[in-house]
Amino acid sequence: MTDFMTVPVTLADGRQTSLSEYKGKVIMVVNVASKCGLTKQYEGLEKLYEDKGERGFVIAAFPANNFKGQEPGTDAEIVEFCQSTYDVKFPIFSKISVKGEDKHPLYKALTGSGVATTGDGPMKERLKGFGIEVADDGEIVWNFEKFLIGRDGKLVERFAPDVTAEDSRVVEAVDRELAKS
Repeated sequence: MTDFMTVPVTLADGRQTSLSEYKGKVIMVVNVASKCGLTKQYEGLEKLYEDKGERGFVIAAFPANNFKGQEPGTDAEIVEFCQSTYDVKFPIFSKISVKGEDKHPLYKALTGSGVATTGDGPMKERLKGFGIEVADDGEIVWNFEKFLIGRDGKLVERFAPDVTAEDSRVVEAVDRELAKS
């Protein structure tokens, strides 16, 4: 299996890097979109980042246009939207694909990890109610799915899109990982 920490990724400003740049930190990888019903989650994510950043927590946001065209903008437009609307200060990466034929290697590694998704039932039911097919195949189901990586670079938790940054399950998982040295 690919080590997702070393997969090449590009920041929205064009700089090449990998998640190993954040080695020793607790990382939350989130696929984001600007025109989604869940977009307001940027607010909670930014608050979580501000509250816990000094303790070694970082959010890595990966814009993706995989769901109903909800992230149509360019990297520059996405960054402008996030900063002007939600005052986002955490790193925003270049737009990628998080599912399908052109799925980015980072997301191939994350979704192929076998880590179960916390809280995925309600979101899947809601999507089915909108007539959206949701397979039980470990793929990303929608925008704002969250992957939590511990200080040791291991994937420890995965949260469904509608499990917000304020949810006690997320906050407790982040705190638990930050407590480890």
